[in-house]
Amino acid sequence: MASENGENKVFAFLEKYLMGPMGKVASFRIVRAIMAAGMASIPFVIVGSMFLVLNVLPQTLTFLQGFFDNTFFRISDLYMLANKATMGILAIYFGLVIGYEYTKIYAEEEELNLSPLNGALLSMFAFFITIPEIVLENGMMSLVHQIDENNTTVHGWQMVEDGVSRLGATGIFTAILMSVLAVQIYRLCVKKNWVIKMPEAVPEGVSRSFTALIPAFLVAFAVLVVNGILIALGTDIFKLVAIPFGFVVNITNSWLGILVIYFVVHALWIVGIHGATIVFGFLTPIFLSNIQSNIDGANIPLAGEFNNAFVTIGGSGATLGLCIFIAFMAKSKQLSVLGKAALAPGIFNINEPLIFGLPIVYNPFLAIPFFLAPMVSASIGYWAIKLGFVESIIAMMPWPTPVGISGFISTGGSYMAAIVSVLCAFVAFLIWLPFIKMYDKKLVNQEKGEDALI
Repeated sequence: MASENGENKVFAFLEKYLMGPMGKVASFRIVRAIMAAGMASIPFVIVGSMFLVLNVLPQTLTFLQGFFDNTFFRISDLYMLANKATMGILAIYFGLVIGYEYTKIYAEEEELNLSPLNGALLSMFAFFITIPEIVLENGMMSLVHQIDENNTTVHGWQMVEDGVSRLGATGIFTAILMSVLAVQIYRLCVKKNWVIKMPEAVPEGVSRSFTALIPAFLVAFAVLVVNGILIALGTDIFKLVAIPFGFVVNITNSWLGILVIYFVVHALWIVGIHGATIVFGFLTPIFLSNIQSNIDGANIPLAGEFNNAFVTIGGSGATLGLCIFIAFMAKSKQLSVLGKAALAPGIFNINEPLIFGLPIVYNPFLAIPFFLAPMVSASIGYWAIKLGFVESIIAMMPWPTPVGISGFISTGGSYMAAIVSVLCAFVAFLIWLPFIKMYDKKLVNQEKGEDALI
């Protein structure tokens, strides 16, 4: 009885101090828009990443070097455009989708006559105003123009191998900020009726363009004033935004930060909230930015699909080994049937049948391995990359990619990554094993009509 009261207190604590606050954060309009942008960008990033993997494969499979030199590398400048048109302009994807989704949310929930297309275009307008680099010299604001061995900035536009530097992953956070500013100004104009209304007979496209006229002027004015003040102070919006978001990125580059992230994800799951969707949906811009940093030579473990490559193999809780065990070795009929039904989706990192079928949700007996297994596998993956045993993640892959293949593709073809991926799944299973064996025994006793005493 005392044990049950203790368990209830733990769940009450999680509901009050974790589920409540995280549920509120996930319901914020801007968070929902950012999550939508992350999800919309991933298919394009995956496609672009496949071409990058093709380009770096001979670095691992050295026997292919001669073949690639005479075939693929002859047209690499052509096919790598698919990568540059994704990772190279990632900020544009985020800015457009956030502007569209953020406007759409306000239009639906506040019943305002807002056009999501106008919201997307105004967001892009605001973002592009911030991109050129300007400095204040001798009382005059001038576009930076510098071409040398270390820097190629042409009339304010800094060029790198993938194109304009600020359009890539480094521009994501500025794009988010500019989208919020643009949509809020647009929303204010419509609420205050500061728009030019055209007669009903005017075609919708023409009417929409005039509706955006005053908001566009106010967006331009606001961004120019803010950026002008910052330039006068020796900085700009890009450099200013990089400070707080750089701190968040640094958290994802620390072992303790990763442990906290996975603790929060699985604590939310335990009380019935899809923790992975909320937490990783919000962190997707950072994961994609970290991929670009790794391509440029960084060594950040938590990038791209690090999660499904090394941590939650089989789904949240790292349950692939658990699923295989109960499918073929569980003595409980309930577990055996459930394991066989969950095996196929589990191979592709889908484990809702286990989470709600075992169940793991609101089950204190299985909470410990559910927390511990992914935190340990995350630690293995983190240190394997950090210490150089495994190449850092440079490519995005579909999250349902099976164990081993996921690590191999993500790292651009590292055999060690595939081995570590399998090792992570095996260690997670060893953590689950004693708990699931006792749980299996409990269910067998229940099936026999006996008291389930552990």
